[in-house]
Amino acid sequence: MEHITLLLAIVVVTALVFDFTNGFHDTANAMATTISTGALKPKTAVAMSAVLNLIGAFLSVEVAKTISGGIVNENGLRTEVIFAALVGAILWNLLTWLVGLPSSSSHALFGGLIGAAVMSAGWSSINGGTVVTKVLLPAIAAPLVAGLAAMLATRLTYRINRNVTDPNQLKSTAKGYRAGQIASAGLVSLAHGTNDAQKTMGIITLALVTGGVLAPGSNPPMWVIVSAGVAIALGTYLGGWRIIRTMGSGLTDLKPPQGFAAQTSAATVILASSHLGFSLSTTQSCSGAVMGAGLGRKGGVVRWSTATRMFVAWGLTLPAAGLVGAGAEFLTKQGPWGIAVTAIILVGGSFAIWLASRRQPVDHTNVNDTAAADEPQGVVTTAMAAVQTPPIGTIPNDLMTTIPAPAASPDDTARPSATV
Repeated sequence: MEHITLLLAIVVVTALVFDFTNGFHDTANAMATTISTGALKPKTAVAMSAVLNLIGAFLSVEVAKTISGGIVNENGLRTEVIFAALVGAILWNLLTWLVGLPSSSSHALFGGLIGAAVMSAGWSSINGGTVVTKVLLPAIAAPLVAGLAAMLATRLTYRINRNVTDPNQLKSTAKGYRAGQIASAGLVSLAHGTNDAQKTMGIITLALVTGGVLAPGSNPPMWVIVSAGVAIALGTYLGGWRIIRTMGSGLTDLKPPQGFAAQTSAATVILASSHLGFSLSTTQSCSGAVMGAGLGRKGGVVRWSTATRMFVAWGLTLPAAGLVGAGAEFLTKQGPWGIAVTAIILVGGSFAIWLASRRQPVDHTNVNDTAAADEPQGVVTTAMAAVQTPPIGTIPNDLMTTIPAPAASPDDTARPSATV
């Protein structure tokens, strides 16, 4: 770790702060359904997720290598670019956490990195093929695959148990699904550690390469792996309760069989992508699985107003974080004072978002309060509520109306005059 300059140290610390926000932002991916169905108490769930996130960080480095040597060209990249990218990612993470939207921390990081790199060295600094094949295509495919798998698994689960009527057997089945849900939640947490913790490892490794500490193409050093794993585990333990509420009860109402199906499907997709080096969004995979599980149960519903806001956040994440990253890089190019201003903006913006969150705090004591009641009404619902229904009653006997018949034309001999 010798030869690390002050700027490089600041970048490493900022990367670990991003990893921390990634942890509490994405706790909902693993534990939202487990908490909402009552399979685990909130504090127990986030503690279990934190430990497994830490373990998962040591299982693979394929995603880290994709980030550190795939998305952007390492040659000629300045350390300040990494700092600017992290500023964009952190601020977007905090903003979406404030409004309770499960956006992608991964895409926030990629957007910030792409925006900062383009501002620094132009579009030639981006490996477009890697971005398309290992970022954009998985972003589209992952929620669809996880959602379809969860929907089919949910339907199969209910079909298998459709003839079970004995109360004792039903109770035993419910306990079994709760146990399975806990196990699948643990698998998602492990998968999250193997995928998301590596993103911070990759960004720190990239910073070390730009600072001349590591050679291009190097694997993350052990201290990078340990620090990234600890940071994401600490963030996970704090729990992003706002997003847990949205994922657990804001998208759909889940029963234990649905939770089990959703988490198992999401974990399978995430682990497979980590093995292949696809740096997909665990948020999108888990959100797609939750919606698929909601559609898979007969009578189940998906709250599409919440889902629509979530889709919009997904679409905005890359460009929004990219714009912030590009703006931050524009400042850092001005020299030491620009770096200082960027750091002040990061700290000040983060503090302002935290103050805003204190107005309506969400924690483990109220995380399972119904989120649907807080949803704004749609246009159709509001319009229907504004229409007054006419009074219903009997017609009075003395209410009589005479409607005169049209007068016959003198030339119309075929139709006699009508009298009412």
